[in-house]
Amino acid sequence: MGALRNYSLVTLVYWAFTLSDGALRMLVLLHFHQLGYSPVQLAVLFLLYEFFGIITNLVGGWVGARLGLNVTLWGGTALQILALLMLAGLDPAWTAAASVAWVMAAQALSGIAKDLTKMSAKSALKVLVPPDRDSTLFRWVALLTGSKNALKGVGFFLGGMLLATLGFTPALVAMAVALGVMLIAAVALLPRDMGKAKKKAGFTSLLAKSRSINVLSAARFFLFGARDIWFVVGVPVFLATGLGWGFTQVGTFLALWVIGYGVVQALAPAAIGRLTGGRAPGGGAALILAIVLAASTALIPLALLSGLPAAMVVLVGLGWFGVVFAINSSLHSYLILAYSDGDEVATDVGFYYMANAGGRLVGTLLSGLLYHVAGLMGCLWGSLVFVVIAGAISFGLPRVAERRLADLAAEGGD
Repeated sequence: MGALRNYSLVTLVYWAFTLSDGALRMLVLLHFHQLGYSPVQLAVLFLLYEFFGIITNLVGGWVGARLGLNVTLWGGTALQILALLMLAGLDPAWTAAASVAWVMAAQALSGIAKDLTKMSAKSALKVLVPPDRDSTLFRWVALLTGSKNALKGVGFFLGGMLLATLGFTPALVAMAVALGVMLIAAVALLPRDMGKAKKKAGFTSLLAKSRSINVLSAARFFLFGARDIWFVVGVPVFLATGLGWGFTQVGTFLALWVIGYGVVQALAPAAIGRLTGGRAPGGGAALILAIVLAASTALIPLALLSGLPAAMVVLVGLGWFGVVFAINSSLHSYLILAYSDGDEVATDVGFYYMANAGGRLVGTLLSGLLYHVAGLMGCLWGSLVFVVIAGAISFGLPRVAERRLADLAAEGGD
């Protein structure tokens, strides 16, 4: 019961944070698009958010292993509150350059906060799940990841709605207050030594990873770069300018997409368990799913070139891309914990999500640049290149799973 209680607490804090993270991204994107910022300028606003995620995942895993995952979880939540209040202090009278610098600094804090919180929540699962229970681990990882993304979708909707109703500054203050309540609960209720390593690793050990973790991290870099190349700037700007949608419509659609994405992630263990005959998935499954994702991505620009209605192609294509990508992501999230050593899980997961943040950084920059140069079509071709590279790297992952998922198959992945 203790493990379940702590898992529930970690999940609740992560959920609250995720709502604020999704809403903040949509608030910033739509607010500054409304002010006339170009796609490249919009991408620049998020660069430090992604860049500091790289550093945070590397250093944060080390800090979590030495001080405890509760410390990094609290720290991430507190930094997000600071970022929200900092953005709320943005003065409309400032010059464009000063405003961009201020927003980028606040986004840097938010990026640190996001990756500290994510690393803490996901690493905690390895600590809380009993040893040699891969089926339980896969299901808990899928549930946490799927619910997180579903709530991030709700956050997108919330951000668009709050911008349309309350306005930019009041929305930020309201989110900071709500997140403050969750921080107080986390400090009061979570155990003090959760995830603290028995043996203190030196800082130089952060890059000394196993081959399987290195390969998986490289594949993750290109996988998430592929998503963000067309999702961060290209899709929202296309919906707003190409289709003429309003803020609430854009926020609602992206919210539904991410919610559906999260639901698929949560259901992925049942689907993969059936495909593998009840065996825990290995690198071979990651390779197959990458090939399917590449084929799915290629169909979208090809359909646009054939003359089919752009709105239909983008909306349907984005939906199918989300399904296949969600299964890929869920499998990767399980594999990093399966490959990690229990006592060093925080540093292993931190290293892995450092690669994830690096892919998002490159993807975010390319999203703005490619959309500026070649529109949504350029983003789609760029995404395809990254997916193909992720698939090629996945050839190097260990193929054979060592344990069975018999209870998962029997329960249907509930």
